[in-house]
Amino acid sequence: MGSFLSQPVEPIKVAAPPEVTNSAEPLPLAAPGAPTSPAEAPLLNNCWSCRVLSGSGLIGAGGYVYWVARKPMKLGYAPSPGTITQMVIGISIACWGVIILADPKGKAFRAD
Repeated sequence: MGSFLSQPVEPIKVAAPPEVTNSAEPLPLAAPGAPTSPAEAPLLNNCWSCRVLSGSGLIGAGGYVYWVARKPMKLGYAPSPGTITQMVIGISIACWGVIILADPKGKAFRAD
């Protein structure tokens, strides 16, 4: 228990920089698209449940942003440039959710 400041401080180990060689040969390049180290794992998992949750959340958020912008228009007010921009942003957020759900590149997998 206690705050972060009450915990003992652990020393940070810093790796030594690689030695520089003066050879004229360039280093071999990794294959394009392949991660060069295990530290470069994808930021988001592409599991089906993650896609459903995030995609439906974005569709709902986009619908809400669009609905809030549309409400004054239903009351008879003329749309301003800000209202039109808000509607476009709402539609864009919802389309982003549809793209996440549709998975056009086929990278998603089902976690069993």
